[in-house]
Amino acid sequence: MNIYIGNLAFSTSEDTIKTLFAEFGAVENVKVIKDRFSGRPKGYGFIEMPSNSEADQAIKALNGNRIEGNHIKVRPADSGGKKRKKRSRRRRNY
Repeated sequence: MNIYIGNLAFSTSEDTIKTLFAEFGAVENVKVIKDRFSGRPKGYGFIEMPSNSEADQAIKALNGNRIEGNHIKVRPADSGGKKRKKRSRRRRNY
């Protein structure tokens, strides 16, 4: 399961997140999103856990916890699929 982690402190490292989630089960991948130009973290990231039940436990236990001074937001990540295109409401004059 892919998990979104938001409101991270800029000083939070991938190792810190991995040890935090490792208490609930196996962690496959941790990625803290960084700014392309400055290299500074943007304050959110993603983590992959192979077991859905362990991931659900981690989400319930860690959502709202204070990590390095910030209350983090933890929830299942969006699948990232294509979103529906909105219909144009423009009136046409023929």
